Amino acid sequence: MSAIPHNVILYGAIAYFLGSIPFGLLLTAASGGGDIRKIGSGNIGATNVLRTGKKGIAAATLLLDALKGVLAVLLAAHLCPDHTAEAMAAAAFCAVLGHCFPIWLGFKGGKGVASGLGVIWALSWPVGLAASILWLAVARFSRISSAGALTAFLAAPLLMIAMVGSPPLASPFPIATLGISTIIWLRHYSNIIRLLNGTEPRVGQQKS
Repeated sequence: MSAIPHNVILYGAIAYFLGSIPFGLLLTAASGGGDIRKIGSGNIGATNVLRTGKKGIAAATLLLDALKGVLAVLLAAHLCPDHTAEAMAAAAFCAVLGHCFPIWLGFKGGKGVASGLGVIWALSWPVGLAASILWLAVARFSRISSAGALTAFLAAPLLMIAMVGSPPLASPFPIATLGISTIIWLRHYSNIIRLLNGTEPRVGQQKS
């Protein structure tokens, strides 16, 4: 087994720091909404920002969290032409890792949904589109954001295998997507418990 190229490790590190930019925290504070970590679930993601009543700030958080994932992957692809697929996969995983565990916030970040969708769009736009449609459809039908997210990231590795990696080990993209989905599911542990108990808040509802 060959060693991981140093430049792949480098772009993974860059992606981590891009992913760790806490847009939800910064935008909420800049708009006069205070510290988002002291509101609702305490999460820095768009769903919790929405609980402040600032729909525009929540939408901006969602977009910027997704775009930082896209940027991390595309930057790796541009700067690492010799190992493009490996660099993109590493950047995708590390960007989501940075969002969920940012060094600036004591490794207490978001749950990775927007950044996860962003990196998947950058890895394969058909998979990103399919996962986004699943997320929106389930969230709209159930009015539970976490249900949409969990469904999308349960399907994402399978979609990536079907559309990009066949067999799965032929491309690093399915492996990276499986890692990303695992992180997001683990970050949603408390949501899963509430979903099973029937106590998960619906979109726009304050979390008790």
